[in-house]
Amino acid sequence: MNFRFLTPALSEISDASEYYENEVSGLGIDFIDEVDSTIHRILKYPRAWSKISDEFRHCNLRRFPYTIIYHQPQENEVLIVSVFHQSRKPNSWKNNLK
Repeated sequence: MNFRFLTPALSEISDASEYYENEVSGLGIDFIDEVDSTIHRILKYPRAWSKISDEFRHCNLRRFPYTIIYHQPQENEVLIVSVFHQSRKPNSWKNNLK
């Protein structure tokens, strides 16, 4: 299965990784690794995670307080819409669709 990111989702990952790296050396890489691991869980079981609307689902990272919002537009594709901190407003991910 293939996956791709919306541009804002890539920015969210970059920003979060930079923040964590500035806090503790190596933690930014750990964040990227956790995002990668979570995406692989999504790709393995794309329908296993909770729906947040008719089209979108979310999967939480295990170690960091972030959620990956995604959509499966085709059977063999996952679109990562947002990777956002769970303390943000719950519907803030929708801004990435504009």
